[in-house]
Amino acid sequence: MVMMSATKARGALFTLLKRAIRGHELIRLRYKEGDAILMSEDDYEGLMETIGLLKTPGLRASLARAERDIKAGRVHTMDEVFTR
Repeated sequence: MVMMSATKARGALFTLLKRAIRGHELIRLRYKEGDAILMSEDDYEGLMETIGLLKTPGLRASLARAERDIKAGRVHTMDEVFTR
């Protein structure tokens, strides 16, 4: 994560925007009243979607079961799944 003062960021705003949007970099802007994060809208939307999914009741337990199934070899090939 890139970190810089808000004063320095002011002069490099367009460069920082390009880095956030094109390079998917998070940029931490330091300011005397607190820090802020600059990130692309796509990355922000993805983060919000992930947070929303993690709030889904039972999802974490379901993912944990899936991981155990994979480790135990309880899996099916794509052909097995889609030819039934």
